[in-house]
Amino acid sequence: MTIVLDGSNLTIDNLVQVARFGARVELAPAALERIKVCRAMLERKLAAREIMYGTNTGIGEFSEKILNDEQVKEFQRFLVYNHAAGIGDPLPVEAVRAALTGRINVHAHGNSACRPEITLTLVEMLNRGVTPVVCQKGSVGACGDLAPMAQAALLLMGEGEAFYQGERLPGRVAMERAGIPVPGLHARDGLATINGSNVLTAMSALHLHDMGRWIKQVEIAAAMSIEALLGNMKPYTSKLHELRGFRGAVASAANLMKVIGGSDLTTGKMKTKVQDAYSMRSTPQVVGAARDALAYARSQVEIELNGVGDNPIWVPEMDVTLTGANFQGSPVSLPMDMAGAAITMVSVLSERRLNRLTNPALSQGLPDFLAHEPGFYSGLMLSQYTADSLIVEQRILSMPASIQSIPAAADQEDFVSMGMNTVIKNGQILDNAYGVVGIEFMAAAQALDFRTFTPGKGTAAAREVIRRHVKHLEVDRPLFDDHNAMKALVKSGEILDAVEKTVGALE
Repeated sequence: MTIVLDGSNLTIDNLVQVARFGARVELAPAALERIKVCRAMLERKLAAREIMYGTNTGIGEFSEKILNDEQVKEFQRFLVYNHAAGIGDPLPVEAVRAALTGRINVHAHGNSACRPEITLTLVEMLNRGVTPVVCQKGSVGACGDLAPMAQAALLLMGEGEAFYQGERLPGRVAMERAGIPVPGLHARDGLATINGSNVLTAMSALHLHDMGRWIKQVEIAAAMSIEALLGNMKPYTSKLHELRGFRGAVASAANLMKVIGGSDLTTGKMKTKVQDAYSMRSTPQVVGAARDALAYARSQVEIELNGVGDNPIWVPEMDVTLTGANFQGSPVSLPMDMAGAAITMVSVLSERRLNRLTNPALSQGLPDFLAHEPGFYSGLMLSQYTADSLIVEQRILSMPASIQSIPAAADQEDFVSMGMNTVIKNGQILDNAYGVVGIEFMAAAQALDFRTFTPGKGTAAAREVIRRHVKHLEVDRPLFDDHNAMKALVKSGEILDAVEKTVGALE
């Protein structure tokens, strides 16, 4: 598979293919021509000694410092050195590959004024598997993700470190082994590589891809729990949600009905309550609200993936250089803060259904804590404790990072997005969410084992997958292996794949 980058058509799904599955990248010929035209414009303006931020001036608080010709040649090297100031463990390879892909797509517009060699080198790094070692922390998400992108830019000078063929190597060694010439940095090249919110945007894209698959698994788990709790099926009727009009709720209700289709519960012949608790009957509304939040975040991230996030920006057709703040990460960090909160909200709902499955006062005749001999065995009592601990951590992490600005650079950069903090905490929120829903799946499967009616086709397929990884709990055993197995199972998406194979694609 080859992904052609032209500046305008990069989707989250295609980014995932490059970042995770090694899809080949090509720069569109028209994009390469735009990059050449823009670079020629910069060279003319340099020769005319026109003042251009970050090219023949200092940066940030030093933007009024005018550089002489010799300093212009050397400035980009020291700029990258200075900004490679991160801290912590390396980001995953997929995150850095995604960020490089996003940066190439910015250059493809022909407004960044770097040499074509810079963009083409980034393309070759992706295609030949050279991934810069980039510290996880240090970016404030404005002026771009400067610290991590500067570490990546070190390779353009044959410096820094890189992962290549399973080894962590000095940058120059990795580039030599991969057969990639080191282009060096000329005027503007360094800033054009680092001056955008590419890491936070790329990682947000990966998270949104995973959140979308997780949401579908939430609906499968909910269907299993509702079926095990003998739920009244009227709250999932499509007409009910169409009358209100929220697209997410309509889709969620449709998915629940598709998964549970074929169950004896859908015939109306089984005795059910007139009205179930909110954690059951409002599942489409709550999960639907999360779906709508994720859809908005997805739209914002894809705009950013295909926009010109840089400063300054050269506009050849107008022969002007525009200085602004298109590197500012807030358009991504704000909706992604909401996305993280949405995942936490849905996890809370999942835990409330787990409570109903295990609580003898609420479980519609299921054994206490789903144990075979309650009192002697405790069943899944402690599984709820585990889910609760994960949710409390999610709630702490759901405080928005986008409102946490601390001024930098002597107050020249006096509002920053803190978008990398959003990304980091969203990764932790999602990791916990796999565990919470994994435990609901485990409890729902245990509960359905006690029921004798014909289950839904989707719920039966899900239970079959679960039973390949976690056995029915007949006699108490240590549950940490089961919890971890279920968390890994949800993360893998195996349940989702099996259910969709059985009932068709979920919305």
